[in-house]
Amino acid sequence: MGWISRVAKSFVLWFDTHAVAPDTMLAKDVVDWYRVIPFIAVHVACLGVIWVGWSWTAVAIAAGLYAVRMFAITGFYHRYFSHRTFQTSRLTQFIFALLGASSAQRGPLWWAAHHRKHHRHSDTELDVHSPGQHGFWWSHMGWITAPGNFPTDLNEVRDLAKYPELRFLDRFDILVPAALAATLFLLGGAQWLIWGFFVSTVVLFHCTCFINSLAHQLGTQRYDTGDHSRNSFLLALVTFGEGWHNNHHKYPGAARQGFFWWEIDLTYYGLWLLARLRIISDLRGVPHRLLQARS
Repeated sequence: MGWISRVAKSFVLWFDTHAVAPDTMLAKDVVDWYRVIPFIAVHVACLGVIWVGWSWTAVAIAAGLYAVRMFAITGFYHRYFSHRTFQTSRLTQFIFALLGASSAQRGPLWWAAHHRKHHRHSDTELDVHSPGQHGFWWSHMGWITAPGNFPTDLNEVRDLAKYPELRFLDRFDILVPAALAATLFLLGGAQWLIWGFFVSTVVLFHCTCFINSLAHQLGTQRYDTGDHSRNSFLLALVTFGEGWHNNHHKYPGAARQGFFWWEIDLTYYGLWLLARLRIISDLRGVPHRLLQARS
């Protein structure tokens, strides 16, 4: 009966991301294999394209959901929740938190708390996803599987933790992705589910994680930031502007990460449009002194 108990415990951990097994709570360098079964399953499910085939509609849905959710991650999970680079209403905050949560990259408080720690300890021993400290694969996705990194450190996000709706999304972060998957299946059957959820989500996940791994290894450094952050045009394209990572580490408070006109930053263009529509406000700019340090 021991295996039944372990499986039951794993289900509790999947659905309540604040629940961590006491015997592994402090382990930040080992994999909790029970906890990562859904993570592996989402990847394996992408092989379903062999059976369901493809259609232009399914591919368009996958691409559309990638774009919408990438913007929610980069524009709101990152530039808003993590760095507060602009202001918005509580309703808009919640709407984009929902969209970000549908990406299956955990809740907004967890995401922001870890990212704030990353900036404070970038590429040091305390940076849990530094490729220089831990290697490529651990920095890319291994760190997410360690039980010591499961809980949300609310002390890091006291400004956000006061909103009960955000804390709910953070605590039960599997609910929104599950609802998206179910909706796609009901509307378009297995093909929409495979392409629109599994394929789109996996590609989105890895492109996001490339900023933790590749953006600290490949590219150029315009600024001395005391870490290995780099600028990459290719990564900027697939992540809607996040690839200008050395820029970002030099001045995290800017809503724009492509500091110069030739540095494509799709997320910033979207935020600029939202500001013009008065959905968000007070976009923080890049200090003029940094724009003189061209390379």
